[in-house]
Amino acid sequence: MNNILSDKLSRILRLNALIQILMTELEQIKLIYQEAFHNLSKSSSERKIEVEFYPYVGINHTIRVRNGTVFVRISDVFKNAPLDVQNSLAYILVSKLMHKKISPKIVGHYKSFVKSEETFLQAANNKRKRGRKIITSSKGEFYDLEEIFARMNKDYFNQTIAKPTLTWSKKKTFRILGHYDLAHNTIVISKSLDDRKVPAHVVEFVVFHEMLHIFHPTQNRAGRRYNHTPQFRRDEEKFVYFSKAENWIQQNLSFLKRNAAID
Repeated sequence: MNNILSDKLSRILRLNALIQILMTELEQIKLIYQEAFHNLSKSSSERKIEVEFYPYVGINHTIRVRNGTVFVRISDVFKNAPLDVQNSLAYILVSKLMHKKISPKIVGHYKSFVKSEETFLQAANNKRKRGRKIITSSKGEFYDLEEIFARMNKDYFNQTIAKPTLTWSKKKTFRILGHYDLAHNTIVISKSLDDRKVPAHVVEFVVFHEMLHIFHPTQNRAGRRYNHTPQFRRDEEKFVYFSKAENWIQQNLSFLKRNAAID
């Protein structure tokens, strides 16, 4: 009897494996979402689910319910993601839709995939191809980023950094004073610093900091990305007015915030 049951179970498992092989990837993902709804809602009712990969600029995913149908859009960066990653994403999206707490164990596979070097490079490539970077001008009312970059490149980098696109931001900001966009090879400096009340060494320091991101590229270690490595921090302190610039920024956050508010 045990041998007969064992043979039947073996045939069922082989049949299920064959069915999975014959199913398209999207059909398998639909089943994953059905299972996520069943487990999270404790209901056995079937839902109509439509899943598609969508060419978002970044790593974005959406889930919506319209007229009783669940529509799921997954970033096309995830086309080659393993099913355990798709399962993790399904539980994340369905949990958010149902306002349920997400288990950290469920999130693990998704985070590992997102933090991988391959995913990062593909996402950056998509951003470069599909994204649009807003460029204003490198010449501000009080400061010229081209001149500052050239001076910093000569004084601190022995002119080894190829000049990226340099631009003032479209709007004044105070939380982020500058950033380097690898995908578009662009240094953007907050327009709030283009002000007569802002010392030149502060603008120079922010430009210098973003140049360091070019000089010290982001490192990927065990699935984690490091932008400010110990070497980055050591080189940052080589800026002659490092402490003076840092102190000015900390002491003038209220001024920068007011300046951004009236933009």
